[in-house]
Amino acid sequence: MSAIDQIKADIAANDVVLYMKGTKDMPQCGFSSRVAGVLNYLGVAYKDVNVLADAEVRQGIKEYSDWPTIPQLYVKGEFVGGCDIVTEMTLSGELDQLLADKGVAFNKDAAEQIRAANA
Repeated sequence: MSAIDQIKADIAANDVVLYMKGTKDMPQCGFSSRVAGVLNYLGVAYKDVNVLADAEVRQGIKEYSDWPTIPQLYVKGEFVGGCDIVTEMTLSGELDQLLADKGVAFNKDAAEQIRAANA
């Protein structure tokens, strides 16, 4: 299976997928750590894909999304963005709305706590 085929399969099989450097339990860069931290704090169930473990996947996800940086977040097959976009969406409440619209369970109180702490 090619890297692109694996990426397509992972995105199709999981409601939320985070392509990141490292894992959700041990991120290997600050940007990946921030996005994983948001998802973990919100209690979102997601598949983490460590792009450092496979150079073909690392390059393939950039080509698949036409987005040059990692991390990359996908919700119900839709590319959401990287660290800056996810951070902005979290603080504005847009991430809550996206997750709710897509039927992805998350902790609304935790989302409010993030916003309160960053107000």
